Amino acid sequence: MASGPFVGIRILEFTQIIAGPLGCMLLSDMGAEVIKVEPIDGEPWRLQAQFVPLESKQYQALNRGKQSLSMDLARPEMQAAIHRLVKDIDVVVINYRPDVAARLGIDYETLSAIRPDLIYVDSTAFGRKGPLAQRPGYDIVVQSFSGLTAAGGRFDENGNPTLPGGQPTADNQTGYAIAWAVSAALFHRERTGRGQLVETSLLANALMVQYGSFMSLPAADEMLRGALLNRLEAARESGQSYRDFVEERRALMRQRGFGSIYYRCFNTQDGAIAVGCLSVQLREKMRQAIDVTDIRDEPDYDPLAHESQAFAAELTARVEAMIAGDTTDHWVELLESAGVPVSAIEFVETLDRHAQVVENDYVISLEHDLTGPQTQVAPPLKMSDSPPQAQGAAPPLGRDNDATLASVGYSEAEIAEMRASGAIR
Repeated sequence: MASGPFVGIRILEFTQIIAGPLGCMLLSDMGAEVIKVEPIDGEPWRLQAQFVPLESKQYQALNRGKQSLSMDLARPEMQAAIHRLVKDIDVVVINYRPDVAARLGIDYETLSAIRPDLIYVDSTAFGRKGPLAQRPGYDIVVQSFSGLTAAGGRFDENGNPTLPGGQPTADNQTGYAIAWAVSAALFHRERTGRGQLVETSLLANALMVQYGSFMSLPAADEMLRGALLNRLEAARESGQSYRDFVEERRALMRQRGFGSIYYRCFNTQDGAIAVGCLSVQLREKMRQAIDVTDIRDEPDYDPLAHESQAFAAELTARVEAMIAGDTTDHWVELLESAGVPVSAIEFVETLDRHAQVVENDYVISLEHDLTGPQTQVAPPLKMSDSPPQAQGAAPPLGRDNDATLASVGYSEAEIAEMRASGAIR
């Protein structure tokens, strides 16, 4: 039986790939009943790297706890079925282009006329206005446009830019924004009785995770942001390569003190570690632990002074060599005992067995209808009075067609006719 603060809330999901499915899965974990509408042949993520027909690991990881409706929304009879269903739906989440939603009769104006207090969350790539509004956009496209790719400054073995961390940051951030938006809109409706249209985008959320770099503050920006913008303009005018400019940007950030021995990763003799010392006190603890001196926190320290940069370069090289000379365990134990924030760099594939993950119940076991046992990451929240929980594994394609259509008054004969005509799976 479902538990969580959204038990009794019904959500109709028209989304694909990552952001929308993640957002709706988080809402399912909070107890909502999520009905996912998919094309007859399944959404693209279901079809990506199938390990059995119509099942992929990535799809199952993003769609647990949902019901699956598989139908041809281009058919008027299936649009009519959705209109019947939406009468008892609290929230619609969609990531279709606006012209597609209107053509299929699932746009906000149409559905809110049927259910006046409907909450309708519209997720796009670039937002509904502006010159890019109609441009299709996946995470990699928006990461590139938003500056995330350039900020990461990563390149593959052939010198091509790659995503920082190799993760769909814009998609993931937008998934959380969708869940947050639905929570806020439900609270608003509880207080006022009114539904509403909610909009978010991959671009808005990609910019949000770069809050400080995106922010323009003339009183603080003169030395760094101004220099970056001037160098970018000059680089473009001179035909400088993207990679060359990324290296210039990285050098400028180091000059401003963003690169140091205190907040970075190091290679060790048998692996790698990360340290994070963002206060004077923590930096002093690290200096004492590894027995070095530094001028960084002296009152007259100027990161742009030539002597400061030379000192920092020498110190960085010395500490890198020192840490590379001993094991990960040695450095983690030494720095941790000194109160320095430190961790070995781990691989996520190993963490479902790590004591820290297991003892906090961050891993859960589920049983899929077709593919059997699996483990997944647990809902990311714990609540003492209305605990979230996964409501089951992801659904096989179209599993819930008959039960859902019957719930809004269709007879067995009508459902059989829909199936025979190819309107549903």
